[in-house]
Amino acid sequence: MTPPKLVVLGCPGHRRVTLFAAAARAAGLPEPAVLPWSSVLRGRYELPPGAVVRVDSPGEDPEADRLLRGAALGDSYAATRVEGGPAWYAGVTAALRELAARPGVRMLGDPEEIAVMFDKRRAHAALAAAGVPVPPALPGELPSSFEELRERMASAGMRRVFLKPVHGSSASGVVALEFGPRGQVQATTSVEVAPDGLHNSLTVRRYRDAAEVAALVDRLAPEGLHVEQWVPKSGQGGRAADLRVLVVGGRATHMVVRTSRHPMTNLHLGGARGELAAVRAAAGDTWPTLLATAEAAASCFPHAPMVGVDLLPHARWRRTLIGEVNAFGDLLPNLPGLPDGPAPGLDTYAAQLASPKYREALFPAPGGERERVRNQGRVGAPPSPPGLGPVRPDPLTPQPVDAPAA
Repeated sequence: MTPPKLVVLGCPGHRRVTLFAAAARAAGLPEPAVLPWSSVLRGRYELPPGAVVRVDSPGEDPEADRLLRGAALGDSYAATRVEGGPAWYAGVTAALRELAARPGVRMLGDPEEIAVMFDKRRAHAALAAAGVPVPPALPGELPSSFEELRERMASAGMRRVFLKPVHGSSASGVVALEFGPRGQVQATTSVEVAPDGLHNSLTVRRYRDAAEVAALVDRLAPEGLHVEQWVPKSGQGGRAADLRVLVVGGRATHMVVRTSRHPMTNLHLGGARGELAAVRAAAGDTWPTLLATAEAAASCFPHAPMVGVDLLPHARWRRTLIGEVNAFGDLLPNLPGLPDGPAPGLDTYAAQLASPKYREALFPAPGGERERVRNQGRVGAPPSPPGLGPVRPDPLTPQPVDAPAA
């Protein structure tokens, strides 16, 4: 039986697309076609009958970025600009819904679930409602200014928080904000403040002047700021550490340890891969709970073929919280599957192609996996680790760590 045409909605030539295509060829599948995000956003594209569409990130397509954020930023548009998240979100979600509504098209991924994953406030609420452990968030409406944020943090008993643009990704616009006992303030971020706006930078910097911090938050506030308590992460080699876990078909298949001397562990901001064996040794008998927590987070999105889950380990690697869920979190080059997991030795793309969702989409049968999952509804989460207790780190210090993992 010849499988239907596999189409990748992505950025032509980017390694996300080329690595997936290589995995498809290795699996004996025909070469996937590439549907540029810019073509979909312009509404100028055609699909073969019965196409199966894999949705990948639009983030590396310069033309798509300008189409999504250009009108919102006007003459001051630049690819490095932080602002424009709401316009980006509206454009991406509208395009995915239109694509899914086309007759005969089968999507590998649900536009509505992707919409939740790209809205940090909605994702946090969905995880919390399912009993999945997440950091405490500032209640109420999104803060509209620095002064409002400071007052509400004081009322909530929060002194150290992460400010996350609701529709941001790759740490764009993220600020680690902390207040000292005498009112001093510090903001750690990769945002560079310039006359024409806020820009992403590869340099993590600290702002300590109260007026500068206030101006930074005031300029970020129109993007919508989700505010979460800053939880001191467990450490490895004196560096703060967290975990990116890829969940495919409901099972944790791949894991990367990310370490950094900064609050943000993203590899493009100077983070480095840590030692997985040391994490397993430090977690001890709680290792299965770490995996189960990632799988519980992914189960909130039952139609997603994969979910990249960011775990925030604390209490010396014995407990964990969910920091993020990522619809496009599978770009982990040269990373084999967990040796005792369901995809040992496979890279992230080969693991997906071998998963039930891809097999059912490419070789459908009446009453197959897609219908079974849709009828089943959301998978119940396994019992969660205990909730987060009080966290009282020292004020105005670099990112603390609990203890080295080895």
